[in-house]
Amino acid sequence: MTKKIQLLPSGIPLVDLAWGGLYKGGTYFLIGPRKSGRTLLAIQYAFECAQQKEVCLFFTTMRPKDLMIHAASIDIDLQHYMNKNLIIVVRVTPPANIDEMENPDEYLAEYLKDIVSVVEQYNPNKIVFDELTPLIGFSDIPFLKETFAETTEKIEDTGITSLYVLSEPATPASQAIVDALTESATGVIFLQKHADVVSRLQPGTMTITPNIGHTEGKFTAPYFVEPYKGIQVDFKPVTKTGLEPQPVSPADQKYKPLTEIELPSDAYAFTNIYSLDDFRLILNNQIAMYQITGQTFTLVSIRLDELAEKKNLITLNQLKNAIRLAADKKDKICSVENKVLVLMARDDKNAVNKLIAKMKINLPNDDPEYIQTVSEYISVYPVTVSKEIHNAEEMLAQVLAENPAAKDKHSQT
Repeated sequence: MTKKIQLLPSGIPLVDLAWGGLYKGGTYFLIGPRKSGRTLLAIQYAFECAQQKEVCLFFTTMRPKDLMIHAASIDIDLQHYMNKNLIIVVRVTPPANIDEMENPDEYLAEYLKDIVSVVEQYNPNKIVFDELTPLIGFSDIPFLKETFAETTEKIEDTGITSLYVLSEPATPASQAIVDALTESATGVIFLQKHADVVSRLQPGTMTITPNIGHTEGKFTAPYFVEPYKGIQVDFKPVTKTGLEPQPVSPADQKYKPLTEIELPSDAYAFTNIYSLDDFRLILNNQIAMYQITGQTFTLVSIRLDELAEKKNLITLNQLKNAIRLAADKKDKICSVENKVLVLMARDDKNAVNKLIAKMKINLPNDDPEYIQTVSEYISVYPVTVSKEIHNAEEMLAQVLAENPAAKDKHSQT
């Protein structure tokens, strides 16, 4: 980047409270499922830019009228800022009949490259692309990375801060695409909702993860949509020696990075974590389905050596949280004594390895030496359903047995 790097307020509450803003000229991704508040956060990002008397170029697949209704729900008069040319809305028509193209990847690449020409036309301070998902369905992922890198570098070099909105990956193929794009991003903002509607009574979880800079690290906090106010978070900055945190709402809670706290088991209402009795019932149903359809599945036991807790390296709750963040939303999770069980319904030979790889990323500390040390105290034992297994008790007996020899030889993390 050719201009001086500085932090700028983003309008995204957890980012501003924990990181102090986004880097000027940085590239960030906002990822989440439908109705998780992605567009509202994108509007808040654009609104913050307009408040600073700077220009935000807002690419959207929505009709401008619908976007204005979204903004009005959080008391933002989008039309006012559009009239002042502080927020410039550009509607993007997603490519149609892409499968009928002779070379779909080349066609999508032209869409991505067109972003640069539009940015050059308006010369904004920030851009939002809500959402990028329809434009990244490449079959050649290296070509996608090359094309997107070429696009973002041209934008970054002008000092423009970019926020790209993506849908939560629903398949391994889409996950591979998202992973390829985000690995070179400045940072990633991930939204996870635990109910149909994100509210103060049923909050979601917002996680911000840095790839470059933002040495404060990774943060996670509950978030909710406050009518006429927008996306809010229950978060208070960590107190530094001799300094008091900035005033926040009385309802806010004090949160610290996962490296500094032990997460209580009931911190969030996770819909994919079950009691042993409920887990046993689900497992029996899955076995019955296998006997009828032949659809295989895997039960994974992730065991934490008790010495890890005694040495204050990691707690079972922290391990469970890392697994929860790594697991697919369809996976079922249950903790028994010093083990976390994961029922993986999808038939994917690499699913267990992918789960473990993502779990490592979500451990309380991302320092390589820490991960290597903790890995010595975590072991994994996967069992795939077979004709010899007739019920949940038989399958659970295998993964809960305290027999080191039973662990798969490649399962050590």
